[in-house]
Amino acid sequence: MKMIVASIIVAGGIIFGALMIANNNSQAGGIGIGNVDSGTAGQNVSVVDGKQIIEIDARGGYSPRRSTAKAGLPTILRFKTSGTFDCSSSIRIPSLNISKILPQTGTTDVEVGSQNIGKLQGSCGMGMYPFEIDFES
Repeated sequence: MKMIVASIIVAGGIIFGALMIANNNSQAGGIGIGNVDSGTAGQNVSVVDGKQIIEIDARGGYSPRRSTAKAGLPTILRFKTSGTFDCSSSIRIPSLNISKILPQTGTTDVEVGSQNIGKLQGSCGMGMYPFEIDFES
């Protein structure tokens, strides 16, 4: 009985530790369980020569999962991959009829035009990893 209780305590500690590490990695911009949004919305958006560029890392999901951008500006989604071999190397934005395969390593720009106020939603090719852009005034 003591062995069972000890095994359960050790297993629980290992699982708790793994969850804490995954959470810390996701908050540091790394990959975590479910690719938790680390609160970086808006920090990955810049305007260059009148075009809005939204940078999104694609590996094990998308980071950040949610971005905030300005409505009415010509917009480019800039996907960055680095040794990406999972389904996040395939992006889909159904509302714009966009499907693209990203390189395993590199940068791919996807022009989405000037968006109205609202949400633009996309995902990996399998629909497992979503991303969202909130366009605001």
